[in-house]
Amino acid sequence: MKTAEDFLNGQIILIDKPLHWTSFQAVNKMKYALINKAGLPKKFKIGHAGTLDPLASGLLLVCTGKFTKRITELQGQAKEYIGTFHIGATTPSYDLETEINEIFDTSHIDESLIHETVKQFLGEIDQKPPIFSAIKKDGIRLYEHARAGASVEITTRKTTIHEFEITRIALPEIDFRVVCSKGTYIRSLAYDFGKAMESGSHLTVLRRTKIGIYDVNDAMDVTLFEQSLAH
Repeated sequence: MKTAEDFLNGQIILIDKPLHWTSFQAVNKMKYALINKAGLPKKFKIGHAGTLDPLASGLLLVCTGKFTKRITELQGQAKEYIGTFHIGATTPSYDLETEINEIFDTSHIDESLIHETVKQFLGEIDQKPPIFSAIKKDGIRLYEHARAGASVEITTRKTTIHEFEITRIALPEIDFRVVCSKGTYIRSLAYDFGKAMESGSHLTVLRRTKIGIYDVNDAMDVTLFEQSLAH
């Protein structure tokens, strides 16, 4: 059982973030559990190495104490995701945060086209972040611009898709596995993938399964973490 000193000296805790939680909520719950159950001081250092959207589940790396200095290094690691694209419709947020805004024809889409389209996204690609994202433009987060109905010019950025595998085709759903570099938006990949097939697409399921050497199979949920702490 870990002591307060262990957490202050530095730990990397693997958490399986549940759906609908923000990454901040998960870290905050852990913070207060460590203060109240493990006896850590109120101002100890804790943080996560890479945000997961509320509509995504999976691996969240939480660093405590001296290991918070490793957050930047951990954020730079390759990440693996699994999930589902819904083909034939788009949403403004590229996922389920917003309602469907456009329907597209899918009669021309078959397994051959899907697998051929995957090849376009392997390696270094130019990707435009979703308007519903936390990136700042003119000091304001993009999702705040979007919710205010403002028109914003978003510049593309370089990102790398190391692996892109289709694991199930049951149109309109396509399941996938992606290994990508830091800063990749899987929501944008969903949107661009549909567009490349001369149709539309949005993300309906997303789960982060790996960050570097760390695997979600070794992670615990926040409640189990709380229970593991000494009283």
